[in-house]
Amino acid sequence: MDAAGNISWAITATALVLLMTPGVAFFYGGLVKAKSVISMMMMSFGAIGLIAVLWVLYGYSMSSVQDPAHFAGDPFADFGLAATAAGGGSNVALLSIAYGATFAIITVALISGSIADRARFGPWLIYVGVFGTVGYFPIAAWVWGGGWIMNLGPTLFGVDSGIAVIDYAGGTAVHINAGAAALALALVLGRRIGFQKGIQKPHNVPLTLLGAGLLWFGWFGFNAGAEWASPGMGQVGLIAINTLGASAAGILGWIVIEKLRDGKPTSVGAVSGLVAGLVAITPACANLTPGWALLLGALSGIACALAVELKYRFGLDDSLEVVGLHLVGGVLGTVYLGFFASGQGLLTGGDARLLTVQVIASGGVMLYSFIVSFAIGYAIEKTVGFRVTSEAEVAGVDQAVHGEEGYALVG
Repeated sequence: MDAAGNISWAITATALVLLMTPGVAFFYGGLVKAKSVISMMMMSFGAIGLIAVLWVLYGYSMSSVQDPAHFAGDPFADFGLAATAAGGGSNVALLSIAYGATFAIITVALISGSIADRARFGPWLIYVGVFGTVGYFPIAAWVWGGGWIMNLGPTLFGVDSGIAVIDYAGGTAVHINAGAAALALALVLGRRIGFQKGIQKPHNVPLTLLGAGLLWFGWFGFNAGAEWASPGMGQVGLIAINTLGASAAGILGWIVIEKLRDGKPTSVGAVSGLVAGLVAITPACANLTPGWALLLGALSGIACALAVELKYRFGLDDSLEVVGLHLVGGVLGTVYLGFFASGQGLLTGGDARLLTVQVIASGGVMLYSFIVSFAIGYAIEKTVGFRVTSEAEVAGVDQAVHGEEGYALVG
């Protein structure tokens, strides 16, 4: 593909990944109460607005480091992208920055699903801004911007070892990060009133299926978008077939578990399996043969279907299964590479070194994200208050928080 074609794909991929966040809004919106759908969707759109602005101002500058020992980049190194916009090659550079912004946006938006039906919008935006700054931006630098995770293999095993953490599109930086943060925030805000299995029903299943379809569509930009910078579009074909195969296998894995456990496969279960497969293949999409990608997708559907049931056992109100899908799926996909990455996995011609760095990277991001998210959420709850009143929660938060109704029914 020529340079113009590569740039065209980059613009398309950026739009595809940005569309995923409205997809999250629809996916989450259909799963909550009818009187909370506006609140749920606004949390995603609020994340788009704030994170995009912060990324332009200083987030991009923080997302790369000169030394692996540095925590994050200098936020004032290119404040507002003034230097990049005025420099040579700014056309391509700014496009790459825009693509990176869409990853930051969706990572933070995903977290909102863990606190559905009970969060205030203003405190949520405070959380978005602070977590984006000290949560996502530094982790992006660790994984993709020259930080310690990017250099973990050479640090442990030498620069000539050929061992490096594999996270092609965001198993650690996006999914483990969002899942661990969601776990912390669910603990801070506590359970919804009347929380128990079966009491909270999706109010609009077709809306959730629409959101899942948008996510599936956008995920091809999410996984394959970065190939625009590779000569000849690199491994875009492998990435595309692995993304399709793993997500399809995830559907099958989840609904088989539902059938065995509950007697009936559900549509919400099918699209949850779809997302589980997509999450798991995200870090691995360029480093598995298609057969191993199918197995990963099936395992993710099964594992995540089993994991989401644990919240009732532990009393954790992860409202929309962010932990069960993104944390479990992200860890599975990242660690799976240690066993099955082409030519490097423990069972595909390599040794335990890749598995070692994959586990360390997963654990490091999980621990850091959980601690930071808990601290931010706890501080907000104890100062301005994060959770709505009990009266607003029972009545539905749309009117109390936004003064709107999702469905204005005329008799």
